[in-house]
Amino acid sequence: MAAARMGELLEELYQKLWDAFGPQGWWPGESPFEVILGAILTQNTNWNNVAQVLAGLKAEGLLNPRTLREMPEAELARRLKPSGYFNIKARRVKNFLDFFAQHFHDSLKEMAQEDLGTLRPALLGVKGIGPETADSILLYALNQPTFVVDAYTHRVLSRHHLAPEDCSYNELQDLFMVNLPADVPLYQEFHALLVRLGKEFCRPRPRCAPCPLHEWLTSG
Repeated sequence: MAAARMGELLEELYQKLWDAFGPQGWWPGESPFEVILGAILTQNTNWNNVAQVLAGLKAEGLLNPRTLREMPEAELARRLKPSGYFNIKARRVKNFLDFFAQHFHDSLKEMAQEDLGTLRPALLGVKGIGPETADSILLYALNQPTFVVDAYTHRVLSRHHLAPEDCSYNELQDLFMVNLPADVPLYQEFHALLVRLGKEFCRPRPRCAPCPLHEWLTSG
């Protein structure tokens, strides 16, 4: 498909989702550091469980990189228990915190000033941080123009014939980043709207009839 046509279709998709749902106000979190922790903890669980963990840490005044880094791993794992896979996630959080201290001296401002082309590979080098988590951190916590791809994105685009079912994470990400302007608010809102659509309508067993894309044809 020609790039110009793909760009038009993505813009049309965005507008239809915006008209249906309005702004989503993502990502949940009162600070960039909270967003980063949420991005790591939300792997393989639902957001309500993560929110419970973050609320508990916040209530105890523990939502601080140095405090969590100095906390014994077993104690951190105990506090992360509602998020599931808590021992694995405690190690992943520790891995990120070590990276954060070593490279950016616990400074989100310093981290946000790093070039995207350098920072993304560095994040992917942290054990336990994959592309979706890295891009969530970059886009939502650090306001870097990279598109987050998840299962909802893949499902919506493949079902509407905008991407093949076997496309990779990078191929699907490029679909957005090549055909849309590098705009952080646009990327944030578009991803959030796709998540909303995926949760409510484009489920594994889709609810097509009431879906805002039901009459939207992408062929031809």
